[in-house]
Amino acid sequence: MEKNITAIGLLSGGLDSTLAAKLILEQGIKIVAVNFVSPFCNCTSQNAGCSAVVKAVQQLGDIPLKRISMGDEYLRMVRDPKYGHGSGMNPCIDCRIMKISMAAEYMKEIGADFLFTGEVLGQRPMSQHRRAIDIIDKGSGVKGLILRPLSAAHFEPTIPEIEGWVDRDKFLDITGRSRKPQIALAEEKGIHDFPCPAGGCKLTEKHFSDRLRDYLDHTENPSVKDMALLKVGRHFRNENGDKIIVARDEIEGSILEQLSRLNDHLLMPDFPAPTVILKGTDLKTAVEKMMQYTKHKTDDESVIWHVKDGVKENRKISEFTSSLS
Repeated sequence: MEKNITAIGLLSGGLDSTLAAKLILEQGIKIVAVNFVSPFCNCTSQNAGCSAVVKAVQQLGDIPLKRISMGDEYLRMVRDPKYGHGSGMNPCIDCRIMKISMAAEYMKEIGADFLFTGEVLGQRPMSQHRRAIDIIDKGSGVKGLILRPLSAAHFEPTIPEIEGWVDRDKFLDITGRSRKPQIALAEEKGIHDFPCPAGGCKLTEKHFSDRLRDYLDHTENPSVKDMALLKVGRHFRNENGDKIIVARDEIEGSILEQLSRLNDHLLMPDFPAPTVILKGTDLKTAVEKMMQYTKHKTDDESVIWHVKDGVKENRKISEFTSSLS
């Protein structure tokens, strides 16, 4: 029987948060799902949210979905998190505090009663051990109103449980990193399509973390608009601090064209070679990097299209390697 209680669910599109939502729905609670659009989600495309969350809300009965974009404030937190980074550039504790705080603001805005997440005690080494969860609850300012249905038996009763809005006995006692209990529960609940079963954050990847760290070291005012470029091509930094990005294939070449800014140098060869973006002034080195990744035999008359400040003109290789050097 549906109750006159509304919960905000942090829904990532992963299996855990989908199962948590299912358990809440089964108790007759209305749910509004909140999904955070992050530039670091492995299943998030440019300027769009995770496609997995759309499938999740459909399986849950087309519950309302609120997208919240993580902006430049989020990037500043990633640069200097209060509780530090994990193995890469992942500030997991600070990230959870920020997201739950934003969800709590939305909860108050629409008059919802409590929050819930799909977190499982002991599943993630940095943010889901007991001390970290306590820090997150206190830091987000809504301690007592955050319910974790999959591991509820291991925590003190929350306000929704104490007040009788939900039946604590119908929640679970899952702990640890194994996915077997969740997969078995998904089968039992008829949840069969979970393309992002364990989620995924690029900040935990060493390769991407190295690029982001380099970007932050050389950028005074970082912007989330620049994050898409960190996912594409081969990246080089010369001794002057110039950034050179070389496409690895034709698809990446098209992406670089789309992501280039007016003050970038965009180099597009009129022969089989990779597209290049130069953020700086060292055109000679940028062309040399381009030529490292082609087997095409060229001469000084070979043409490269050069785009800068919206102006496109063709130039010979010799112009880049001599007069513009």
